[in-house]
Amino acid sequence: MTPKWIEEPIHFEPHRPRLVFRTVWISDTHLGTPGCNAEILLDFLKAIECETLYLVGDIIDGWQLRKGWYWPPRHNDIVRCVLKMAKHGTRVIYVPGNHDEVFRDYIGLHFGGVEILPEAVHVTADGRTLLIVHGDEFDGVVLYARWLAFLGDSAYSMLLKLNAALNRCRRMIGKPYWSLSGLLKKKVKNAVQFISSFEEAVARAAFERGANGVVCGHIHTAEVRQIGDVTYYNDGDWVESCTALVEHADGQMEILNWAERKRNEASAAAPIPRIS
Repeated sequence: MTPKWIEEPIHFEPHRPRLVFRTVWISDTHLGTPGCNAEILLDFLKAIECETLYLVGDIIDGWQLRKGWYWPPRHNDIVRCVLKMAKHGTRVIYVPGNHDEVFRDYIGLHFGGVEILPEAVHVTADGRTLLIVHGDEFDGVVLYARWLAFLGDSAYSMLLKLNAALNRCRRMIGKPYWSLSGLLKKKVKNAVQFISSFEEAVARAAFERGANGVVCGHIHTAEVRQIGDVTYYNDGDWVESCTALVEHADGQMEILNWAERKRNEASAAAPIPRIS
């Protein structure tokens, strides 16, 4: 029997104008962790309409859930919103990553209208082929030193908790979301070198497969970059930057920074101080 909530309208605010896209890609939401910016993510999902939604891995953080259960109501709302989109006509394709690798045991199955695939090939409106992968298969740390990956994940989780505490304080004083972890990543030379090597490895694999481009996540760094004959797209994440990759009706691709968009909306709505 279908639950009543799934028959309800997709969006909780039907009066709100929606942004219409041909395709949307999101990844690295890390539901099940305090680092997930669930409020911003839910706001984004409520604001869009698309023909196809790709969930490009690390949607649910199984690594953290094994350590301790964390699942607030907002994380349920996100799952429900995605399932409603699938129910009401959006094709939803889920390509699991390393943090939600348990779903790789269910490749080829459908859950609530969500297709689970190991990877996908997307054809844009202007005829380009894009390989869709999470990207952990190109991460040497994950492949060859799994214990180091878990150690790094623990340190990163601590940083995200600090980031969450900082933003709670910012909200108390009326300041918008800001990513401490994202700033630190940009400042660390080794991280920059890793990101560059990762991007080149992913683009090389796409070229060998005959694709015009590749879309991935995994490294929490949104990017559009031409690497040889391949266009590299990374849709970013929802624990630091709060970004998504979107395709417009004509095939044009764009990174949407939803946190920045909300900051701009907040600034525009703020009253202009009077000069006495």
